[in-house]
Amino acid sequence: MKATGIVRRIDDLGRVVIPKEIRRTMRIREGDPLEIYTDREGEVIFKKYSPIGELGQIAAQYAETLCKTCDLSVVVTDRDEVVAAAGVPKKEYLEKSLSEGLDSIIAKRSLYVCKARENGIRVSDDNRAEHLISCAMPISSEGDVIGCVVSLRSPDKLGQVGETEIELVRAAASFLGRQLEG
Repeated sequence: MKATGIVRRIDDLGRVVIPKEIRRTMRIREGDPLEIYTDREGEVIFKKYSPIGELGQIAAQYAETLCKTCDLSVVVTDRDEVVAAAGVPKKEYLEKSLSEGLDSIIAKRSLYVCKARENGIRVSDDNRAEHLISCAMPISSEGDVIGCVVSLRSPDKLGQVGETEIELVRAAASFLGRQLEG
């Protein structure tokens, strides 16, 4: 654990303000869920909670199924990083933070389809993998966007998105979102 030197007081309602610098660095947005941990030494630890992370194994199986049955390269993300990948080298994608372009797609809360002659968007700025986003659908659960299902293509095949690919990505996002609903 790293000390920041920042001290905050608890208000009369038990609230603590997390400084803007820390929220920006840790990519904590308004409304993001935080998990609270305590230990025997009296430390209180806040950790970003990823609902889609709870579905990591299901997301990975779904991505593998799409890859094997439809020959579709797919990644599944939470709001911060890639949690599952199939049809692409896993070590180049898993646990990589999301690019600003993908973050923007997720924030729009609607289907993204790459058009012909459009510059491609990478899943992550952390790597220089060849695949670019072909189609992406944010995953929603109980009104909150919790991640995204993304199909990938090589740059020379961008803009060749068929209706089947779009519907498969939509179905995957819908399925994963419903897994978290009560």
